[in-house]
Amino acid sequence: MHLLLDITGRSWLVLGEMAPYLLFGFAMAGLLSVLISPEWTERHLGGRGLRPVLEAAAWGIPLPLCSCSVIPVVASMRRHGASRAAATAFLLSTPQTGADSIAATYAMLGPVFAIFRPVAALLSGILGGCLVLVFGESRLAGPGEPPEMAPCTEACCTGDRRRGILRRAVRYGFVTMPRDLAAPLAAGILLAGAMTALVHPDQLQHSLGGGLVSILVLMAVGIPLYVCATASVPIARALIYLGASPGAALAFLIAGAATNFSTLPVIWKVLGRRTAVCYLLTVAASAVFCGLLLDLVTRWVGDWMPPLGAAGHAMGEGGWGSSLWAAALLAVLVLSYPLSRTPRTPAGPAAPAADKPCCCEADATHKH
Repeated sequence: MHLLLDITGRSWLVLGEMAPYLLFGFAMAGLLSVLISPEWTERHLGGRGLRPVLEAAAWGIPLPLCSCSVIPVVASMRRHGASRAAATAFLLSTPQTGADSIAATYAMLGPVFAIFRPVAALLSGILGGCLVLVFGESRLAGPGEPPEMAPCTEACCTGDRRRGILRRAVRYGFVTMPRDLAAPLAAGILLAGAMTALVHPDQLQHSLGGGLVSILVLMAVGIPLYVCATASVPIARALIYLGASPGAALAFLIAGAATNFSTLPVIWKVLGRRTAVCYLLTVAASAVFCGLLLDLVTRWVGDWMPPLGAAGHAMGEGGWGSSLWAAALLAVLVLSYPLSRTPRTPAGPAAPAADKPCCCEADATHKH
C-alpha cells in the first residue's frame, strides 16, 4: 500500500508539472487545426526538388499529428501530387513534436531541451527528404498504392462549417485531442511515477549514462514502441532521473515518436520499399547524431538545464497550485470522452471522399 501511494503521489506531481503547459499546448493545437487545412498543406508541398522538402519538414513541426494519424495525411498528400521526398520529410518531422509536446517538454525538461527537440525534428525531416531525393523512388503513387483509409467524421471533414472558427478550435483542442491523448498520457505518467518510486536516483547511471552505447540502447528500445510525442516526455524525464544523459533520452524520444511496428508496413506500402528504408535509416542517424550533439550542448549550457537527476528528487515539490493545475487537466481529459459523443447532425453538404483525411483523423491517435 505504501508503494502504491508513493507511485500515485509521484505521478500526481508529474501531472501537475505538465498541466499548465499542456493546456496551453491544447489551445495552440486547436488554433492550428482550423488555421492550417490539409488542402493547404497538400497544395504547398507538391512539386519536385528541395523546396517542398524544406517546407514539409518545417510545417510538420507544429502540427498535432502522431506517427499513426500522420499516415492518412501523407497518403492524401501523395495522391494529390506531393513528391516522395516531401512526404517523407513531413512524415519524419511531424510525429516527433507539436505545439502541445513542445510546451510539455519545456515544463519537464527545460528550455534547452524544448528548443533542441523541434530543431532535431526539422533536421531529421530534411535529412530524410534529401536521402529520398537521391536514393528513393521518384514516381508518383498510382491510384491504388496508398492503403484504404477510413473516412474522417470530424467537423473539419464533414463539410459542416456552421460552427464558428473559435468553437471548432476549442472543440478540437479541448475535446478531440484530449480524448485521443488521455490513455497514452496516463500510461506515460504512471510509468514515470513507478520508475522514480521503484529505482533510486542515478542507480542506472553506469548502464544508462551518456555515450554512444546508451544512445543506441534507448534508440533500440524506442523504435518498436508506440510512444507519442507528449506522453513520452515524463518517461524521458524519469530516464534522466534514473541516470540517462539528456542525449540518450532524446534518442528515445526521436525513435519512439517517429516509428512503431504498427505503422512501418503502411509506410512501406504508401511510400515504397526504398523510401521506407531511407526513413528508418534517417530515424536511426538522427537519434544518434542529435543525442550526441545534445549531450555536448548540455555541457556548455548546464545552468539552463533543470535539476533532472538526483538533485531533482521527487520530480518537483508540488503544492496547491500544482494540484489545481493537475485537477484541471484531469477534468479536461476525463470530460473529453462524453463531450466527444455528439448527436448526429442533419443532412448537409456531402462529406468529402475518403482520400481527404485531415489533421483530426477520427480513427487515429493524434500526436501528443
